[in-house]
Amino acid sequence: MSEDQRDVHAVNSTYVPPKVWAEPANLGGQFASINRPIAGATHEKTLPVGKHPLQLYSLATPNGQKATILLEELLAVGKGEAEYDAWLIRINDGDQFSSGFVDINPNSKIPALVDHSGATPVRVFESGSILLYLAEKFDAFLPRDPAARAETINWLFWQMGSAPYVGGGFGHFYAYAPDKLEYPINRFTMETKRQLDVLDRALADRPYIAGDEYTIADIAIWPWYGGLVRGALYDSAEFLAVQDYKHLRAWADKIAERPAVKRGIRVNRVRGEQQLAERHDASDLD
Repeated sequence: MSEDQRDVHAVNSTYVPPKVWAEPANLGGQFASINRPIAGATHEKTLPVGKHPLQLYSLATPNGQKATILLEELLAVGKGEAEYDAWLIRINDGDQFSSGFVDINPNSKIPALVDHSGATPVRVFESGSILLYLAEKFDAFLPRDPAARAETINWLFWQMGSAPYVGGGFGHFYAYAPDKLEYPINRFTMETKRQLDVLDRALADRPYIAGDEYTIADIAIWPWYGGLVRGALYDSAEFLAVQDYKHLRAWADKIAERPAVKRGIRVNRVRGEQQLAERHDASDLD
């Protein structure tokens, strides 16, 4: 073992896990105040309901952007029934732990959707489930051909399974953890770069993630991996050497120019430029 390796192991060996874990008094890190080891509501609050059948409760994180991009894309292709109200959920304030939000998503994660168009409201949670639900409901951005449909769903599920290593792994230890530890940063950087390479290789011979058509696979993957290679996440573009992923970067730039994408990423945005905390009408984005 090299001296550098011994140093890394020495740092990480200072913590000895107890036989039974107990919640620490101060977990540390940027999101310590909203992390907890139990589920359920922390306070009573009824969620607002607007004028449209589709009610979205979200924030403009990469996961939140998936839903608003698809909704704006649906409206752009003439699916007028996809009009929606988008209500802001401030996750740093714990809005996702209100009783109303927990009723929609017991996992207390954004985005969450309620479809009031039928006799009984339908709740839809998890961003991938929302994309699939809306694509099927409006028969758009999900191919009808069985092989193309399967390929699209393959990549949708790939994103849902892979992105936690980027956000909860790389992003957390590189950008948010109270201490910069070499082992977890190396571990999750390696995995993040492997995923970027998976996408770069896939896009070497096709214009979109699942083939010749723009689909919910692109919409799911772009906010996370497009964000990484375009320098929008974790201030990590130089660290990840994103210039090496030429096909992925070209695809990300192409998606970013779509008018509906430009509209969708503004919805429920409360930081940076072109903020729009809530969206209740198409004119809100004009």
